[in-house]
Amino acid sequence: MNEDTEYEQTDEDLRHLEDEAVESSEGSAHYGELPDPLYRLRADPYNESYYAAYETPLEPGARVVAPTRYGKDICTVLGIVKAPGFVRVDDVVKIDRLATVEDEARRASDEQKEQKAFELCQEKIKSHNLPMKLVFAHYLFEEPKVLFFFTADSRVDFRNLVKDLVAVFKMRIELRQIGVRDEARVVGGCGVCGRVLCCHGVTDKLVPVSIKMAKDQNLSLNSLKISGPCGRLLCCLAYEFGFYREARRSMPGEGARIPFDGTMFRVIEVNVPAGKLRLSGEDGRYIEARASRFVQKDGRWTMLDEVLPDA
Repeated sequence: MNEDTEYEQTDEDLRHLEDEAVESSEGSAHYGELPDPLYRLRADPYNESYYAAYETPLEPGARVVAPTRYGKDICTVLGIVKAPGFVRVDDVVKIDRLATVEDEARRASDEQKEQKAFELCQEKIKSHNLPMKLVFAHYLFEEPKVLFFFTADSRVDFRNLVKDLVAVFKMRIELRQIGVRDEARVVGGCGVCGRVLCCHGVTDKLVPVSIKMAKDQNLSLNSLKISGPCGRLLCCLAYEFGFYREARRSMPGEGARIPFDGTMFRVIEVNVPAGKLRLSGEDGRYIEARASRFVQKDGRWTMLDEVLPDA
């Protein structure tokens, strides 16, 4: 098949692009009074962000030691959160202290050791013939522990691998399986739009993305066009879905039949970003109309006559 050929796939064909492994942020956590100022931190090794509080003012770019979900680490202050929105009190961590020159020197030394640890772990994975892809290695800052992050298509029994690694490093070893979207978030890359991947440069908070989102945005159901380097649906489909869903409520959908100018027209195309609809009439005419001309009353759509501006 020619690569330029336009074709669409069925829902079943595209089902594997959906990601069901995204952690939910819902739970018993409560929303309450937040610290002021509220800072946003980034743990650079695994590209995760955190909300944080500190007793003295901090400038963007400052380096601090703060708790992460893996343990205490050096983080970078991104800035003050001016409009927290739906930030939960439970999501806010307390910064321990500012990072010192000695801390930075230790982190630089750890980065060099991480590359060697990565290479050694890869060799061990091959020797054990394990079906897993190593993504990166990380030395925790304040405890003798090495984290190895990997992806795999299924659960992997890596107990013997851990024993080998403990024998080499003489410290605690933890292997963590992450999803392919998390791999893209950490490693980064370039999207089909030509910009840095959203999950790496815009937000690290992954949300579920469904085929319905692509359908409602009238996108071609071609896996090559609606999936990212991770092999899952594009994150931006979820970012823009709310706008499309709200806009569609104020205009008829494709297939709607609307009487106008003595004949019956059918909506054949809805262009949400442009706010325009294309219709075909039973008398053979094709017309294009602005969405603002359509009014719904008693469950039926009608099209108003176009009001031309005064000359």
